[in-house]
Amino acid sequence: MKNCILIIFLAVLTFGCKGKPEKSQEMASEPITEAEKPPQEWIVLFDGTSFDGWKEYQKDGVSEHWKIEDGAMVFYPPENREKGKIYDLVSEKDYTDFILSLEWKISEGGNSGVFWGINEDSGMKKPYHTGPEIQVLDNEKHPDAKNGTTHQAGSLYDMVAPSEDVTKPVGEWNTMVVSIDHNEKEGSVELNGNKIVNFSVGNEIWDEMVSKSKFADWEEFSKYTKGKIGLQDHGNQVAFRNIKIKEL
Repeated sequence: MKNCILIIFLAVLTFGCKGKPEKSQEMASEPITEAEKPPQEWIVLFDGTSFDGWKEYQKDGVSEHWKIEDGAMVFYPPENREKGKIYDLVSEKDYTDFILSLEWKISEGGNSGVFWGINEDSGMKKPYHTGPEIQVLDNEKHPDAKNGTTHQAGSLYDMVAPSEDVTKPVGEWNTMVVSIDHNEKEGSVELNGNKIVNFSVGNEIWDEMVSKSKFADWEEFSKYTKGKIGLQDHGNQVAFRNIKIKEL
């Protein structure tokens, strides 16, 4: 009799265990919400040793005018430039919403820039025909700085001026962080730890800014929310390093 009771008890216990799913199985079947997803990590766009992930605009590869020195990519403008020839660098990958961090160093009297939203397939001859620019400049000695504060270092070029000049002297590295977020309809520029520019993107406020700028009649300008990151050849020596991006 005792043996029969024991057998019945074990049978009930076994059936009960099989009928109840394990906790780990329940958790595995539940979808992960956006809030629970881990934050995106920084992706290195330039590691200081190669031009992997970069090329010149509408070309394959990188020319001899860009060199890697002391962990930085340095542009040396050609002495006898062929008319219309440019050497702007662009990322091989396209980006939409991101935080871009880099360091730049401009030569005395130099001019350059950082673009986003560049579309190589648009047929435009230069990156700035499609991509908006954050200015890189020697504010003291380049004449463009005298054309208004919307042309000075850190500005959203020809549209939004920096709130203050926080650039370091020529020959020193400046740290710049550019944020573009079409979901929140906003962008910003931080230079040397100071947020100096805020602006709207992808809305009527942006369109109004463009309409009041030199780009008002440029049909392809800022039309692409997804595009390449660009580093400008403006005919002067410039260097970039520690380039990384975090997609939003």
